[in-house]
Amino acid sequence: MKLPIIITAFLFSLCLSAQDTGTLLLEQPDMNNSHITFIYGGDVWVVGIEGDGVANRITSTSAVESDPHFSPDGKSIAFTSNRTGDPSIYVVGIEGGDPTRLTYHPSGSFVRGWTNDGEYVYYASSRKSAPSRHFKLWQVNKDGGAEIQLTTQWAANAEYSPDGTSLVIDRVRRWDKEWRVYRGGQNTPISILNMTDMSEVLLPNNKTTDINPLWIKDKIYFLSDRDSTMNIWSYAIDSKKLEQITTYRGSDIKSMAGNDTQLVYERDGAFHLLKLGTNKSEQLRIEVKGDFPWAQKNWEDVSKSVSSVSLSSTGKRAIMQSRGEIFTVPTEYGDARNITNSSGAADRRPVWSPKGDKIAWFTDADGKGYVLRISSQDGMSGIKDISIGQSKLGWEPTWSPDGKYIAFNDDDVRVRLLNLATGKIETID
Repeated sequence: MKLPIIITAFLFSLCLSAQDTGTLLLEQPDMNNSHITFIYGGDVWVVGIEGDGVANRITSTSAVESDPHFSPDGKSIAFTSNRTGDPSIYVVGIEGGDPTRLTYHPSGSFVRGWTNDGEYVYYASSRKSAPSRHFKLWQVNKDGGAEIQLTTQWAANAEYSPDGTSLVIDRVRRWDKEWRVYRGGQNTPISILNMTDMSEVLLPNNKTTDINPLWIKDKIYFLSDRDSTMNIWSYAIDSKKLEQITTYRGSDIKSMAGNDTQLVYERDGAFHLLKLGTNKSEQLRIEVKGDFPWAQKNWEDVSKSVSSVSLSSTGKRAIMQSRGEIFTVPTEYGDARNITNSSGAADRRPVWSPKGDKIAWFTDADGKGYVLRISSQDGMSGIKDISIGQSKLGWEPTWSPDGKYIAFNDDDVRVRLLNLATGKIETID
C-alpha cells in the first residue's frame, strides 16, 4: 500500500499563562542580587529578582540557548547556544545586544559559571576524552582567546568556593535525567576538589542522585532524591552535617541557583524563591511576552512519522497515527482525512472494528489520563469514552472478531480485556 503525503496544520504554544501563576515552562534559572536570568522557549530572558513582572528578552533566534549565568559584576550573561552548529559559549550584556562568541571547538561547550574575579567563563566539554566521552572543565577569557583546560577530573557541573581555592563538582553527565529514583552507576558523590593539590573530599552519598551543587558561604546546597523526590539539601563544610531544606512530594525540583541570602529553584514549570535561614518559599509570578515564529500555525508533512496502521474490513482505507493525530488514508483513490484534529491531545494506536463501521483509539483529550475512545468510522459521531481502569496507557489494541471486546497491553506489562458493552476490564495474562 502506497501512502500519500499527509499534510496537517498544527499550533503549538509554550505560553501557558494564567492570572495566578504567570507564564509556566520556565527553565534553568540563575540569579544575582537584583535579577534572575532563565531560559524560556529556547531563548535567554531576564527579570527582577522579586519576579511579579514582565521579563526582558535577551536573545531571539531559532537556535536553542541554555545555561545562562550572570557574571560576578552582574553586567553580562554567559550562555550556551547552537546558533552556529555545535553548542558554543557566548557572552551578552544584561541589556541584550549582539553576543560575543568565545569557543569554537567542534566538541560541544556548555556554560557552568564564571571565575570569582569575573575574568573567565568556565564550561564543561567532552574534548580530549577519547575513547569514552565524558565532561571535563575548561575556561576561556570573557573577551575571547585560548581555551584552557581547568581540571583533569571528570566534571559535568561545578561551582567555585567563595575564596576561589576549591570547586564543588558533580562528575557525571546523566544520560536520562528524568529516571526517577535511579540507583545505578551514574550516581557518583558530589566532591570538593582542592585546586592547589587536587585532593578531594566526597559528600555523603548512598547511590542517590545528587546534582546541581552550589557553594554559598560555609555550606554546599544541592539537589538530591535521597527521600525519593528531588529536594534541596545542604552540607555544612565544617560540621559535615546534612540537612534537608525542602520536603516536596510528587514533582521534582529540576534546577536551582542562589546568592548569599536566597535560592531560586524550578518546579512544575515555575520559579520559587527560598530565603535562606527561614527556608520559606514563595512562587514567583513571571510573564514572558514576545514573538515566537516557530510556534505559529503552519503546514507540516507528517507522513514520515506514521505508525499503528490498521486496515479497514473492505481494504479501501487504512487508519494510522502521526504526531498525536489519527488519520484515515485511501489505499488507492481519495483523500487523507484527519479525523481527530486535536492539537491539544495525544491520540494513539487506532484500530478498525471487524465490521468496519467503528474505530477505536487511546486519547488523553479530557486531561485526566488515557481512555479508549470509540466512534463511527468517520471519527465524528457516536463517540464514546471507556475507562481503561488502572492502566496508564495501552498498546497493540486488538478487536475481537465478534466486535464485543478489545484486548491490549498496558504499562504494567499486562494483557487486558475490555468488554465494550459493560465497560468491565480484566487482566487475562
